[in-house]
Amino acid sequence: MKLKNLLFVLFVLAATFSASAQPEVMAWGNMTGIRIDGQLIDFESFLAVAEKDGKIEFTGMERQSPLFIRDGLKQTVTTAIGKIKFTQIVTEKSKGVVDVAIEMTSDTTLEVDGVYFRILLPVKYYAEKTLEIGEKRVFVKGESQQVTLDFDRTVVAFEKVRPNPFAAFAGWGGFRMPPEPTDLYVEIAGKNLQKGQTSNLNFTITAAGKINNEKVEIAVDVKSPGREFLGLGGNFRLQSPQNDPKVIDYCLENMRVAFGRVEMPWSSWQPVEKSEPLQEALSGKISPQVEKSMQMAQRLKKLGMPVIVSAWFPPSWAIDPAYPRGFGGVSAQRLLVYKQDQIYKSIADYLLALKSLYGVEATAFSFNESDIGIDVYFSPEQHAYLIKTLGAYLASRGLSTKLLLGDNSDATTFDFVLPALNDPATHPYIYAISFHSWRGCDDITLQKWEWASRQLNVPLIIGEGSTDAAAHRYPQIFAEQTFALYEINLYTRICAICHPQSILQWQLTSDYSILWGDGIYNSTGPLRPTQRFWNLKQLAATPEHSYSLPFDCSKSEVNPAVFGNIANGQYVVHAVNNGAECPSVIKGLPVTKDSQITVYVTNNKQNMEQVKNFKIVNGELQVNFPAVSFVSVFIKN
Repeated sequence: MKLKNLLFVLFVLAATFSASAQPEVMAWGNMTGIRIDGQLIDFESFLAVAEKDGKIEFTGMERQSPLFIRDGLKQTVTTAIGKIKFTQIVTEKSKGVVDVAIEMTSDTTLEVDGVYFRILLPVKYYAEKTLEIGEKRVFVKGESQQVTLDFDRTVVAFEKVRPNPFAAFAGWGGFRMPPEPTDLYVEIAGKNLQKGQTSNLNFTITAAGKINNEKVEIAVDVKSPGREFLGLGGNFRLQSPQNDPKVIDYCLENMRVAFGRVEMPWSSWQPVEKSEPLQEALSGKISPQVEKSMQMAQRLKKLGMPVIVSAWFPPSWAIDPAYPRGFGGVSAQRLLVYKQDQIYKSIADYLLALKSLYGVEATAFSFNESDIGIDVYFSPEQHAYLIKTLGAYLASRGLSTKLLLGDNSDATTFDFVLPALNDPATHPYIYAISFHSWRGCDDITLQKWEWASRQLNVPLIIGEGSTDAAAHRYPQIFAEQTFALYEINLYTRICAICHPQSILQWQLTSDYSILWGDGIYNSTGPLRPTQRFWNLKQLAATPEHSYSLPFDCSKSEVNPAVFGNIANGQYVVHAVNNGAECPSVIKGLPVTKDSQITVYVTNNKQNMEQVKNFKIVNGELQVNFPAVSFVSVFIKN
């Protein structure tokens, strides 16, 4: 390669690394801040349409169907709110400075109250603030952060206070009302849009603030271990014969995977009701799709994993035609109640064939996300009934396979599991409680799931781990640092709060792939790991037979999870540093001068790189945490 071309490539690579550490742009168009030396200058922007009835429609996760593209320093999102189309381009210019260009086009004549660029100012930084609104500039300064917007034309801008969610508690004895959240609105277009009307808003955002390099202290309690963490697991639902095998091979050969979940291709297993699929399978007659799924389960079992079998698509003979198919964008098919015996027999026959032909007795069975119907819907009461009746039937057929309680689409749908939780007749047939982590959740919600699993004294499993169910629509986001950071943050929070037996990544196939290249989502170049892969590999390196350990952490920007195999003297402190570079002190672990210490770092420049940025002082570990990084400190005595 010529020197000139080499220098150009190096420049592009350097620019890409720089860009990924500056403006945080979500695939649906919202910015969540600008990073300076790793410190997030925190705000959230939206594209918004104010309707005549006072309702405000705005951009957000799974609210639209956007297109996200990165080109070096430029991130472009194309989306629509109803009949109004938007193109937003965010370009990094220099440290803390980005250019934003928004173009709006109305596809029809509309009566609205305005189209806006909207910024939510977090109370954490702007409870007390200075706000200046001029004709071509908006300036807001909080206690430790500030943001300036400079426009290329005169704009209409104003502040709007949101209703305080705690207003109902005003006046209660001793209750201090938290500050009210504030939004800034900048008009892109006014009222009464005409068909074909376009409007542009171009501006520069300059962010500044305190860089928090203060030390973080993590104090671990090794004498109060929680539940066992088997390790990171994965989903292996086969969908792409061309791309799945190479991704599966790479993941299984390069990462310790401790738990597996596969599909029962039910509609292919018994497409015709008046058939005997178990007898046919035992005589060698089996559909290719069923065979591949069973072989996948066998491969996982050979690696020593427990295996969950889940059903998505039922055969047509089992579907109740009285219910219209689909609501809210999901299939939500109901099963025919009067065919319960045939349905249960079909499922048990499948599990027996898997056991007889491939030596795999499924640890658990579930209908995927039946709380909303992807693809079979149950009410909470029907779900409880299924567990105790199907569970008893599987036992009567000589299977040890139990059922998952929940396997919910989202952690926020916790109430779905309550009827079964409160029905003792279901309890003998529950292997574990399960939820899927799409869209994330707050700490209180996670605590509910941990409480429920302890009530039943069964494991908690995250049956599908990830953060954005719509991300397959804009797959370039899979290669973004921001996406990788959100994902590993969620997993460390779940580990710290819920003490799960495993988090099963969705997926370790080419669907929502943690690898890139070789045609995956039309990507080019060789098949290669993304930052997400290295994050997961690092988490998966947690020592086997480790227990969750409680801890205290002194800094909100640092998000830890701690595990220990106490019997073998092995420990690991995983920590996501969401801010600027800082020193850390890890206390409470049995560390001596003879301890073997290994530190790994993953970020947008380091791929589970082993570093020597630690020392032992008076039995405490001192480790440097790089900015915006996932750090894992392994200790072996």
